[in-house]
Amino acid sequence: MISKEHKKHISITRPSYGFFGRNEWAFVGGQCDDIKTLANKIINELTPTYKCIYADAKHSKESEELILPENFSKNTFATYTNYEGYHQFNFSKSFTQSHFRQLFNEADIILVNGNHFEAASQIVIIDENKRSSLQKKISQLTNIELILLADNAGEVFDFIKEKNSSIKQIPVYKLSDTEKVIEFLKNEMRNAKPILNGLVLAGGKSVRMGFDKALINWHGKEQQYHLADLLSEICDDVFISCTPERYINPDYKKIEDTFIGLGPFGAILSAFRENPNAAWLIVACDLPLLDTDILNYLKKYRNTSSMATSFESPYNHFPEPLVTIWEPKSYPVLLSFLSQGDNCPGKALRNMDVTILQTSDPEKFANVNTKEDLEKVKQQIENVLLEK
Repeated sequence: MISKEHKKHISITRPSYGFFGRNEWAFVGGQCDDIKTLANKIINELTPTYKCIYADAKHSKESEELILPENFSKNTFATYTNYEGYHQFNFSKSFTQSHFRQLFNEADIILVNGNHFEAASQIVIIDENKRSSLQKKISQLTNIELILLADNAGEVFDFIKEKNSSIKQIPVYKLSDTEKVIEFLKNEMRNAKPILNGLVLAGGKSVRMGFDKALINWHGKEQQYHLADLLSEICDDVFISCTPERYINPDYKKIEDTFIGLGPFGAILSAFRENPNAAWLIVACDLPLLDTDILNYLKKYRNTSSMATSFESPYNHFPEPLVTIWEPKSYPVLLSFLSQGDNCPGKALRNMDVTILQTSDPEKFANVNTKEDLEKVKQQIENVLLEK
């Protein structure tokens, strides 16, 4: 007999997904043409600030046929066509929530024709011509956030009021009030901006240095704590990434590596495993000249629509992976890289949609890996102190 308390799988924090992705709204109750027209206006306004997707079903009245490469059978498992920057895939298989979440992962906003698909949040259209259809979908109205009145509707249907005890708190606009609908979604996206956590990478072996770089006292305390203090000024929560056996002062939080033997890549994945709904500002402990100005600049120009926001390295002109804000949408992509045998954060950035910032202070990215580097940077710090 198995105890009721027995759990077969370890509990982990789940990403905040809906049916298709993180931020999704289904338009329920309106005419399909009205939904498509409204969605198109919204997407035109919100692009390019946000990556938008519209999800709908093919309607029987539409005459367009499935476009396949010439002479290919519809029994083909899949075809791919590249046409002037657009990528068309045709699959002859069923899609599950998992498939949609992978395909729609990069999207910021997903607008759905709720007459055909469900979504985590709903925008209900009150249209007399669709009253009975809407009533049949009453069980799908689990999180109504906005109500739109069509021209033929004077008020919200009684069965909608009965379904929602908080109906008076839900804003009601005219279906034609496109600007108000757009402003509503903009505000929702501002509120949905992922929190920013900080992570100090202190789990390295420091082989070239010969001793632990995270313990060097550059600024009156161990570097790992100095960086954690810098991050605490701009992040919601801050952690030090380390191996399980490492001692960390109880005044500081830590995240132990759960992706063992993968270096910084494993530390980033371990942070996302801890909280997959937060963005993570990652800094390496071997950057002693890094300061609040650099970190504030990174936060100020953070682009939540990108997979990550990073600086261009002054040394190789690639994105600098270890002074980077990694957005939640980068987590499944990093796992995908790992499944393909890649565990280099820099390579991941070079193959992602990344916002890259320039810096006017390249010396602040000085990396200390050897004793020669140490002496050089120590002299730089002393010179700065003398100038003050």
